[in-house]
Amino acid sequence: MVFKRVGNGRPYPDHGLSASAWTRISPSQVRLDELVTTKATLDLEHLLAKDSTFFGDLFPHVVRWRGELYLEDGLHRALRAALQQRDVVAARVYDPSWFPELS
Repeated sequence: MVFKRVGNGRPYPDHGLSASAWTRISPSQVRLDELVTTKATLDLEHLLAKDSTFFGDLFPHVVRWRGELYLEDGLHRALRAALQQRDVVAARVYDPSWFPELS
């Protein structure tokens, strides 16, 4: 299995992070098999589009909540990494206890 679990929705409270707040979090390596998705479906056209990583942040957004890592944004990037047979992806990981000033 690529991910730890496929979820549908965010089990954590709204963190209210803006796009600029996410960019203040340095990317780190995250194992794909430790991620729980927050989306159960993905548009295949979006995944395979040549410019799918052109818009927005280059790194997936992950929220650490109650010991789990939730892939909030960037499912297509994580799946591309898996299709390239990589075990890890560089992602921005937000943990409310580490970065309370961002929320």
